[in-house]
Amino acid sequence: MSEDLHGKNSRLVRKLVLIVVLMFGFGYALVPLYDVLCNIAGQNIKLEGTDVATVNEAAYAVDENREVRVEFITSVNERTPMTFRADTPSINVHPGQYYTVSFYARNNSDKPLKAQAIPSISPGLAEEYFKKTQCFCFTTQTFAANEEKTMPVRFVVDPKLPERYKTITLSYTFFDRTNSIEN
Repeated sequence: MSEDLHGKNSRLVRKLVLIVVLMFGFGYALVPLYDVLCNIAGQNIKLEGTDVATVNEAAYAVDENREVRVEFITSVNERTPMTFRADTPSINVHPGQYYTVSFYARNNSDKPLKAQAIPSISPGLAEEYFKKTQCFCFTTQTFAANEEKTMPVRFVVDPKLPERYKTITLSYTFFDRTNSIEN
């Protein structure tokens, strides 16, 4: 009887260890998987090999009679040794007018760091009306040990944004990509 119980316990422990290993592997693969899924869906399009400052800005008619509040939220993955924040938590914009806002980031470690910012726009249906022409999120950012950076984002809210949207939230989460296979 005890050998049978010992065998059942051993099989259970092996299954649990396998589950833990699979969960760790899935968690480790989330950033590259997220990039692939976003690229397939047409979101988070990266301009690799392009000077982001030269992206053409479409001409829009500025709607001076309307304001939309744009809020900026920042976070870092719990294993990313960074300080990251928006210089301005929110601004009121006129649809059709281009704006540039700055974000502050600092590598808090004494080692070089490669990090990728993943953007998200809320409400999701407003995302097609929020156009970024310059963003640190387009490429992986490289930081020297304890390096600080001010990083601009240039954007416009398309005047075709439905009137029901009064606030758009742009959030970024930085992930450590230093040991990523895709660097």
